[in-house]
Amino acid sequence: MEELDVEPAITNIPAASDGKHLGFAWGPGDILAYETLYKASSGAKGSGCSFIHEVRKDEDIYSPILRKLFNESHHIFVGLQTIREDLPNKNKKPQFVSISKNYRSVIRACMEELQQVAVSTKDAKVSMQYGNQVSILLAIELIWNLCEVLFIDAAPAGSLLLHLLDWVRLHKADVDEKAREVLQSESPAEHHDYWDVVVSYVLQGRLEEARQMLVKQATLQPAARNMYKLMDTLLTKMPFYNPGGTQTLTEFDVKWRNWHEEVDRCLQDNSFASNRHLEIICRILVGDEDMLLDHKELLGTWYHFLVTRLLFSHPTVKPTELHYYAQSCMTMFLDSRNVPEPLDNILLAAFEFDIHQVIKDCSIALNNWWFVAHLTDLLDHCKLLQSHNLHFGSNLREFLLLEYASGLFTHHSLWQLAVDYFDHCPEFGRVYLELQIERVPLDTERKALKVLRICEQRQMSEQVRSICKIMAMRALRNNRLGSALSWSIRAKDAAFATLISERFLQDYCARGTFSDLDLIDNLGPAMLLSDRLTFLGKYREFHKLYGEKRFSEAAKLLLSLMTAKIAPRSFWMTLLTDALPLLEQKETPNHSQLGCPDHYPHQI
Repeated sequence: MEELDVEPAITNIPAASDGKHLGFAWGPGDILAYETLYKASSGAKGSGCSFIHEVRKDEDIYSPILRKLFNESHHIFVGLQTIREDLPNKNKKPQFVSISKNYRSVIRACMEELQQVAVSTKDAKVSMQYGNQVSILLAIELIWNLCEVLFIDAAPAGSLLLHLLDWVRLHKADVDEKAREVLQSESPAEHHDYWDVVVSYVLQGRLEEARQMLVKQATLQPAARNMYKLMDTLLTKMPFYNPGGTQTLTEFDVKWRNWHEEVDRCLQDNSFASNRHLEIICRILVGDEDMLLDHKELLGTWYHFLVTRLLFSHPTVKPTELHYYAQSCMTMFLDSRNVPEPLDNILLAAFEFDIHQVIKDCSIALNNWWFVAHLTDLLDHCKLLQSHNLHFGSNLREFLLLEYASGLFTHHSLWQLAVDYFDHCPEFGRVYLELQIERVPLDTERKALKVLRICEQRQMSEQVRSICKIMAMRALRNNRLGSALSWSIRAKDAAFATLISERFLQDYCARGTFSDLDLIDNLGPAMLLSDRLTFLGKYREFHKLYGEKRFSEAAKLLLSLMTAKIAPRSFWMTLLTDALPLLEQKETPNHSQLGCPDHYPHQI
């Protein structure tokens, strides 16, 4: 939806057969939809609306838990912008990976809190709403984690599979819950989920945990002890690449192939023929695709199937080869009746290293701009988006940040975060900020001062004047003359300062005293903003001198006010009245000067 810099238009939809119309008032962050009633005969507007609906552009910013996500990620975003551009990419890579993990930890924290609320609440509608948000955050974290592995960390062959295993384990945690249930039972080896847990551990490459579970079964079957011992040996001997070790990738590959041949020999020799479960494990270890697909329920997703297939068939897979395996695994795992979900297409685009397709699909599939804005910003800092500019000038990073920040500006408190996002959009950020800052409702003086400080720090003089004028007018309507004068001085608005000074003088004439003495006494150089303000300040100074019985100085000041032609005509009589007591004093300026008609002020 485009942001509007004019008054929202009203759009009426033609009347239906029942005479009802539907109107829209378009705003910067939402739409007001309302029903209107028309008389059938003349077409005149009916008495009113039956319903008014607010259609929000970004509902998530109103969730108190998700607001924590926006606040925390804002701090990470600002920190990312401080990384020096002139450092070589290899020196910045650990920082980028760390920042990516920080973003993911914030997502996980919000996800856990949402999950707790969804479970604890008694309201089914609220529980469903929070459950949906958990599902969205799960998908976001899954995609972000994969992008971190493939694009930001850019793991090479060998290390790549280890990262993908961690990725699958993190997002397929149900095996741990099932394992706890099995282990807490009276006889774990006889539990109905026992073998599912063992196979799940193997599918995730968690062979040590699988071995520990198999020990429990071996103790129940002494006759099959040798068979279990052979399986334990195979699981123990399976090699895993160690990026920090001395072994080269080629040496690891040779060692893995030798182990793979040993497993295959055991299978060919029917070493586990008498134990169906152990034979299944052996066929998984050898990378039997049919056996893997027979365990779709335990794998759950095609990308788990992909990683397991790579683990037991191609552990030295290169990043450039991933797209082939990803496409074939998705095709094999999803039969013709299952159409790929948007999440499947996004992950496939990531495995194909098509960053822009990932961002595009996420922008369409997800319900707000938070994810694509922050991920794109991080990828841009990694110099992975340099070749992609939009046809109208702004690059992809800036476009998404502007959209996200514009959404934040519709919220009563999150708009403050948006300012920093606009600040880091060099091409259009300033223009957007100038337009959006004028739409912030100035509900309180405290909020107005916040907005004003933001504008002053960025030398946004036009917006400063606008805010001050609004607040000055509001204060004047509420008869708070001191506040109105303070705001008009801050706006450097001479005309408005003159108007308020007139009101001060009128109040003085009516009541005989000044209000807001602290402000008037401390005008300083600000009184030079307008002649009337100067007169107000100097006239108050005259009263102070008179009150301190410094009559000579008071008389000289009064004389200068009468001859300077800055007093309003309605105030002349008051000045002459003020002069009378001074004429009775011994030490005053020339009496004839004080009473000389030639020195009366002229009308201004």
